[in-house]
Amino acid sequence: MAGHAYEARIAGVVRDYARTWGAALVPIEDYRAFTGDERVNDLALHLAPGADPRAVQQAIRKALPGAGALAIEDATGIVRRALEIFDRSFAVTYALEAIAIAIGLAGVTSSFAALAWSRRREFGVLRFMGLTRREILRMLALEGAAAGALGALLGLVSGVAISAVLVHVVNRQSFHWSLTLHWPVAIVAGFLAALVGLCALAARSSGAYAVRREAILAVKDDA
Repeated sequence: MAGHAYEARIAGVVRDYARTWGAALVPIEDYRAFTGDERVNDLALHLAPGADPRAVQQAIRKALPGAGALAIEDATGIVRRALEIFDRSFAVTYALEAIAIAIGLAGVTSSFAALAWSRRREFGVLRFMGLTRREILRMLALEGAAAGALGALLGLVSGVAISAVLVHVVNRQSFHWSLTLHWPVAIVAGFLAALVGLCALAARSSGAYAVRREAILAVKDDA
């Protein structure tokens, strides 16, 4: 600091959305003692719980002469704008995710449709053994749910691994900054449950034609 070595203890690390490259927070008395710089060009206020940021800004502008040139920013607004910009930058990613889900469901539907058509004789035998059409469709739905759950589990594991690599390796090497991993458990659980349900519905719908009366006729023709 000011060309001199300064020994200090790091008390903690905080997130600062006001500066692109971050800053070191030093007690102002120590800073002035080492640098001799008495200027003040930045000030941070920590409001009491329940305080209105707009009212505080207006009070500051009234109390300080020439305060019209001051740039006053609310940390909450800065965080909100930063997250909005970050989310907009990933809008294409969300669209690609939706397309990938639609393609996956189309693949599940076509695969189970072909599988159900090839199992018509099996379904016919099950009908002769007393199973109703609804019970066979329920069996197909359970098979689709099992396939969807397996795919969701594999996707979850691979997604967690890729996220960890991006946050702890790629961001630090490419951008020299990192993020804190946050796991939205409720959102992810709801998304996986919806995905499994859609797979079950797709499997049931695709196999509906194969378990009609044609399944019994297929057994008759095979005999």
